[in-house]
Amino acid sequence: YGTLSRRVDFTNLASLSERLTGRIPLGAINQAWFLDNMSEGSKKSFDTLKRVVDVVASVILGIPALVITPFVTLAIIVDSPGPILFRQKRSGRGGVPFDIIKFRTMRTDAEKGVAVWASENDPRVTVIGRLLRKSRIDELPQLWNILRGEMSLVGPRAERPEFDAQLAQQIPFYRERYLIKPGLSGWAQINYPYGASVQDAIQKLQYDLYYIKHRSLALDIAIVLKTASISLRHAGR
Repeated sequence: YGTLSRRVDFTNLASLSERLTGRIPLGAINQAWFLDNMSEGSKKSFDTLKRVVDVVASVILGIPALVITPFVTLAIIVDSPGPILFRQKRSGRGGVPFDIIKFRTMRTDAEKGVAVWASENDPRVTVIGRLLRKSRIDELPQLWNILRGEMSLVGPRAERPEFDAQLAQQIPFYRERYLIKPGLSGWAQINYPYGASVQDAIQKLQYDLYYIKHRSLALDIAIVLKTASISLRHAGR
């Protein structure tokens, strides 16, 4: 009673961690937490606005993307033999698979039929591919995925179904990251380095859950601006 009479505010571990780190610790939440914090009904208006923004932005960004495509195509052809575009199965909203489209940045024999984690300094990446990745130009064809409604400008990273099956068995609440569409960029992508392990996936999931809970137009704008800043800095190296 003495503590309460002093009008002291209390907060739980998950809420405190959200404020301090911008992520939600998996060890501090349970199924009841999702019922209390993931009310999708309140996000319907935002999700409608988000779709409109996605369509308009993908059309506007698609114009300069078309202009530089011939130059990117020529660079890829000169650098290594193989197709210009790269298609790969990824998990979308609700875990529904779709074909993601990128400019090819790896050798054509990069996997040989076996799914392999990609790393930040992956030796399978070509010389031009490394430049495309640093500037994120390799992801411009994904504007078509956004226009089709398979992706959004901002959201969790679209993972490969092969890895999803493995991660869902080892990480609690992993599939909840697909409550929304995956994104070209996202809160986890700008706050955590390139992930290539289960431990990395755990850390990124905590950022994904934070975004799903707090997603808003202001947060999306902040993520887009930070992504542009990161891309420009890396492209200049």
